[in-house]
Amino acid sequence: MQKEVTKSWALFLGIGTIMIAHGLQMQVMGIRSVNENFNLITTGIFMSGYFVGYFLGSQTTPKLVQKVGHIRVFAAFASLASLSALVAAIYVNPFMWTLSRFLTGISLVSCYIVAESWLNDRATNKNRGQLLSAYMIILFGGLAIGMLLLNVSNPNNYEPFILVSILLSLALVPILLTKRSAPKFKKIGTISVKELFKISPLGTVSSFCTGLIHSAFFSLIAVYATTSNFTLFETSILLFLSTIAGVIFQGPIGYFSDKFERRKVIVVTTLLSALFALLAIIFGGESLQNMYLSVKVPLSKIIFFISVALYAGLCLPLFSLNLAHTNDYVAKEKFVAAGGGLQLIFGIGAIIGPILCSLFMDIFNINGFFIFLILSHLFIAIFGIYRMRVRESVDNPDSTFTPVPATITPAGLELDPDTPANLDNNNNKATLG
Repeated sequence: MQKEVTKSWALFLGIGTIMIAHGLQMQVMGIRSVNENFNLITTGIFMSGYFVGYFLGSQTTPKLVQKVGHIRVFAAFASLASLSALVAAIYVNPFMWTLSRFLTGISLVSCYIVAESWLNDRATNKNRGQLLSAYMIILFGGLAIGMLLLNVSNPNNYEPFILVSILLSLALVPILLTKRSAPKFKKIGTISVKELFKISPLGTVSSFCTGLIHSAFFSLIAVYATTSNFTLFETSILLFLSTIAGVIFQGPIGYFSDKFERRKVIVVTTLLSALFALLAIIFGGESLQNMYLSVKVPLSKIIFFISVALYAGLCLPLFSLNLAHTNDYVAKEKFVAAGGGLQLIFGIGAIIGPILCSLFMDIFNINGFFIFLILSHLFIAIFGIYRMRVRESVDNPDSTFTPVPATITPAGLELDPDTPANLDNNNNKATLG
């Protein structure tokens, strides 16, 4: 894998830097919204702006890439993302922050599409899985580092936003200086939502709920922590642990999903997620108690951190589980199209998630954050149990669990080793060096 990553150093460095900036900006705005006394529902709305932009960008960017090419699109939208950070720093109000999040969403999904189609062009049957693994590590690693950068400066200052803008501008440098030519863009179709539901009702419903869950969790967890009077350092550690746990748990959960019926793994995983979310309510937020250890850290807070980390570790692989389960019911040549359809459904749920969750937080106070997550997980579990009663399981040897980020585009899904070999040797000449 080291050889393949080395050849694609410019792309990985650029997308990794973007993820560091994204991780920092997302949480800075969440913390700052609490400090600025924004209404919770208002916060949920402007956080959803990112996913609206992401959704629209995923539909329009492929056409733009075909017209002007990968490098121009990457440069243009990385610059636009940098501008959006400055807009948020200068105009601290809900309307401009909604616009900022929208611009960030449409910019980042465009960068994802460029990165993943570029990697897909480099891929062969032997290295597709390796490139996908490296890409996922870069994405989540950058996101985690960005969250630790919360400690660089107070979110009430303008410096964190300037740092985000600088990082996004730096991400352009390795891409623009690459000597190799960009690949030709290949348009990839998707299966319609209606057809996808007929193929896999559980995969479709669970993907929608997973969109609700993931967007609400990452958009509002910093709001929850700040409202609970966590220090900036504690908030950054909580976010870091949640992100890393999501990566670590992909492997074990994937192993069990390939050994046992996938629907059972989905149900068990989502029920355990609900359990740890319940423990987070008991030991976190308004329920923190003064059970101090020798290092003067509340014992309940430590249990809370562990509960949230385990929750994230269990819930973040849900998108990969949904994808693998859906692929159990489709022909191998439709794996990428099915994945694109699930990503579309996930995106619709992601737009709604922060708004609904903020409504729960407004009604039930900060514990509404985890109440919303619990109810979403229970809905997946109940529907999964129902589907197991009305439909027998199938065994598709072409379908296995592959860890993928929920932000992946159809171009990235082609990196899955299970997808049909549809790349010719000539494509491999277009590389990043």
